[in-house]
Amino acid sequence: MSNEIEKTEENNNKNNKNNISIITGDPKRAIRKLSWPIMVSMLVTFAYNLADTIWVAGLGTESLAALGFFMPIFLIIIGLGNGIGAGANSLIARSIGAKDKKKADNTAIHGLLITLIISIIAPIILIFFLNDILLLMGAASVANLTAEYARVILAGLIVLLFSSVGASILRSEGDVNRAMKVMILTAVLNIIIDPIFIYILNLGLAGAAYATLLSSFISSFVIFYWLIIKRDTYLNLSKERFNFDMGIIKEIVFIAIPATSEIIIFSIVSLVINFMLSFIAGPLGVAVYTAGWRIVNLAMIPHMGLGTATLTVVGAAYGARKFKKLITTYNYSVKFGLSISIISSIIIFVFAPQIAMIFSYSETNLIPAISDFLRILSIFCIALPLGILSSSTFQGLGKAFISLTLTIQRALVFEIIFMYIFAFVLNMGTAGIWWGLSLGGLVGYLVSYIYTKIYLREIKKVYID
Repeated sequence: MSNEIEKTEENNNKNNKNNISIITGDPKRAIRKLSWPIMVSMLVTFAYNLADTIWVAGLGTESLAALGFFMPIFLIIIGLGNGIGAGANSLIARSIGAKDKKKADNTAIHGLLITLIISIIAPIILIFFLNDILLLMGAASVANLTAEYARVILAGLIVLLFSSVGASILRSEGDVNRAMKVMILTAVLNIIIDPIFIYILNLGLAGAAYATLLSSFISSFVIFYWLIIKRDTYLNLSKERFNFDMGIIKEIVFIAIPATSEIIIFSIVSLVINFMLSFIAGPLGVAVYTAGWRIVNLAMIPHMGLGTATLTVVGAAYGARKFKKLITTYNYSVKFGLSISIISSIIIFVFAPQIAMIFSYSETNLIPAISDFLRILSIFCIALPLGILSSSTFQGLGKAFISLTLTIQRALVFEIIFMYIFAFVLNMGTAGIWWGLSLGGLVGYLVSYIYTKIYLREIKKVYID
């Protein structure tokens, strides 16, 4: 028995060393090895969110619109998890690059501690102000339906955040495969449970929320087992490794706040879009945006996977003061991302009507409108890697407020101004909102790319030339 335990520990140590050698080794190989499992993880996470939309679509336009009105709040929830995860990931990766394992261990524990605190405080605040928030969003026509879904999700916030932050901790040490496996399990369970809760148990829209929480609980439990109970990861999250350090909290929060704020900005843009659509087209326009934006989110996933891998590799390179490797990581990731975005944009444009049918099987009148949305937004999708990978690079460097500034100029300046001009000044209506969102995003992403290239050129002058 003891021999088997020793053999298992030896294999775990070997795997952990291999994971660390990947993130600290050749940057191009690291991006390839790390990004695809992260992409798969995010794709399956998207799959169970998509399952909600597809099954809810069967309940009618009002339920689909209600889900759309909750989207900005849900983005904030996702942003909390991603923000804390990005903060912990960046600091852990930089600590690993600097060969400071003690700080890496302590950072992971602090990340989970912050998650626990937010999981208690945030639902109390959001639930208390929920009705006011929904009215402010223009969701009066479907407020009861939206609140029905929202209260369930908010009550179980801890499992959503823990699974996100826990997966980020695994990825920060290069253990992307286990994070991928648990996400696949979660997605399959959610897809199976969704119709049971919605239709068989007759819980309606709330059933989709219960299914999401149950599947997330299972993934959280598995990650908790690996990190806290089994402890076979590179990072040691035992209580002996914990030493309360306000400096670590500040470093995590310093990145988490801008990273979360970026998602909040996306939520603000969604609020503005929903408000404009409510004024121009009513629940029908919101339903089209809700369904169509799911496909845009799908197109973002490969670049978000690349972005997470880029953040980790850039963080490790920066911690080790290997600046040439840092620059190589960004350039390679952008080229890789552009090859993906061009192909995906062509697919979205050509097959827009077929894709639209997935979300309109109960109401076929939505198909032309969703199809038009997708074809216009395919322009936006081409430029996705330029912005996402630029933001990830600055997060890896610990310069999250630069990342936030780039997001603000794109979303709150270019996108909103372009949408207003096209929709109201040029009187293009709903189509104007789509064109404004697409072209505003394109210009904003180009600005982000140009700024990042200038920033990295200055690093090259100072530290390499």
